[in-house]
Amino acid sequence: MKKVLFLFGTRPEAIKMAPLIERFSKDSRFEVKVAVTAQHREMLDQVLSFFEIAVDYDLNVMKPNQTLHQLTADLISRITNEILLKEPFDYVFVQGDTTTVLASALAAFYQKIKVVHIEAGLRSGDMHSPFPEEMNRVLTSRIADFHFCPTETSKDNLIRENIHKNVFVVGNTVIDALLTGLQKIDPNSEAKLLARFSDIDFEKKIILVTCHRRENFGQPFEEICEALLEIAAARSNEVEIVYPVHLNPNIKEIAHQKLLAPNIKLIAPLDYPELIWMMNKSHIILTDSGGIQEEAPSLGKPVLVLREVTERTEGVDAGTAVLVGSDKNKIVSETQKLLDNSMYYQSISKASNPYGDGSTSKQIIEILAAD
Repeated sequence: MKKVLFLFGTRPEAIKMAPLIERFSKDSRFEVKVAVTAQHREMLDQVLSFFEIAVDYDLNVMKPNQTLHQLTADLISRITNEILLKEPFDYVFVQGDTTTVLASALAAFYQKIKVVHIEAGLRSGDMHSPFPEEMNRVLTSRIADFHFCPTETSKDNLIRENIHKNVFVVGNTVIDALLTGLQKIDPNSEAKLLARFSDIDFEKKIILVTCHRRENFGQPFEEICEALLEIAAARSNEVEIVYPVHLNPNIKEIAHQKLLAPNIKLIAPLDYPELIWMMNKSHIILTDSGGIQEEAPSLGKPVLVLREVTERTEGVDAGTAVLVGSDKNKIVSETQKLLDNSMYYQSISKASNPYGDGSTSKQIIEILAAD
């Protein structure tokens, strides 16, 4: 029996690890342990509860005003001393590109434990965008023993960096999680959600907005807000803009100061089941989230990406997403085009999802079982 540690810290990591944890836990060939660093405490706990994930180690690392230097050093030390030195592991799973990922991979490498990187090979080509995520994933790729790539493009990125061994294209576990999550939302849950968001007019076309990345802080976010205000004013009888506002004060304070319009609804951050339900109710999604860029095509929802560059270029290439950055004019014009041109809308909403079909977890477990 091989002993596996799933180690993660944020909500997106938890979502993408959840289907793997479920599948590995049910397989007698593996013994599973779960550890969290809790970079996102409250949002992480919501996902753990929804997917019924039992945690064996909880480091709860976040402190007020913690720098990246302090966080990284603390993570490496505590992961080593409080987890990896407590019991032996054959594999440590990390997912994506957070500070937890880099610190976990490095700590496991120092202990000569095999590192399995889920969602490997994503690249924006700019070490400062997203920051520090691009550097985190580049360095993790040098450390990892297994690279599970969501797409051929991701694999090609690794090949160009002379990483050839144990590189597999398997799709993205976020699709596995999405399909499982939607099954958990029954008619009773639907009724409760409609009651909770009763001030949102679902008879209108819902434009869902999520925006929280560091590169959009400041002037870029102010320009995004101006674009939303222009769309809201021009389409007051047609659209309802729903924005679950991130708790970061760089976003929250400006959003509540500027986004004052009757058909812009600023709501609290959504739990994962609420988010996928709201995505499913939406007509268009404007986002700087990587996960939503991957999920939305499976729901047939066009995505306008609020970033200057994206490491998820496959969606843009496949026609499921359009890169608009923080350019006010581009955001407004692309949104208007989706609202006005049904053929354009259909061409995006009907494009096939390049990130997989929900079989990723099954592929990964069979590859590792043969190791």
